[in-house]
Amino acid sequence: MTESRIAAAFERARLEGRAAFIPYLTAGDPSAAATVALARELDRAGADILELGVPFSDPIADGPVLQRAAARALAAGTTLTQIWRIAEAIRAETSLALVLFSYINPLLRCGLGRTAREARSAGLDGVLVTDLPPEEGREVQPVFRAAGLDTVFLVSPTSPVDRMASAAELSTGFLYVISRPGTTGPRESLPADLPATVARARRAARSVRHRSGRKRPLPIAVGFGISTPETARAAARLADGVVVGSALVAAREASRSVETVGRLARRLARACRREGDQESV
Repeated sequence: MTESRIAAAFERARLEGRAAFIPYLTAGDPSAAATVALARELDRAGADILELGVPFSDPIADGPVLQRAAARALAAGTTLTQIWRIAEAIRAETSLALVLFSYINPLLRCGLGRTAREARSAGLDGVLVTDLPPEEGREVQPVFRAAGLDTVFLVSPTSPVDRMASAAELSTGFLYVISRPGTTGPRESLPADLPATVARARRAARSVRHRSGRKRPLPIAVGFGISTPETARAAARLADGVVVGSALVAAREASRSVETVGRLARRLARACRREGDQESV
């Protein structure tokens, strides 16, 4: 089976001595063309994987920045059909691996099977459903896998060992570790218990690997609250991937400038390097 773009992105980052840089954008914020332009800029800035968010009217896991982004995208009339066109354009113009980031309701409205097929046809490589726990994911994950999409599940500092193992078992792209309970949003520091949370996630992933016979360890990515080069650097020392969303969306919201987002993204990408930390970011 051909290696997925997501697996290739993590492997490339590993060989280069860094964590994969994984930015997030809300699709359609403030327009489809703007989303594609931002994706091009993030690709040039050193991003490896892009999480492309589906705007939703009740984004319970999102902080104020991403809530406003979803509201702008919905006001602009963004639909799943338009998101497929956005993904096609990003796929044609960048080398980014693409993960669809969504709540379950928009996907159910379209139909899971149809969503999976259209997402794959549009050039997406994986899917993360933020409000889908592993207990309910066992019926949903095979639908995405049958379409050739990697799956990503979430764990948090409060996840017990058995839930982490279940999430790791269902994940084929990476296991997403939420750095802290609560919603998304910029933070000045990472929680003190994050190293222990990541260590528990790695143990869960290793146990699943031994049982399943997977050839490679499941990558671990950390997100929620990473907004500065300092917090990105700290996360990169713990995990295989670093997810940044609200800080980039806020930069675009404040400046309305693709270049401003690109400058921040370059600093974050440099901070993901594990070697040469002495370089100024």
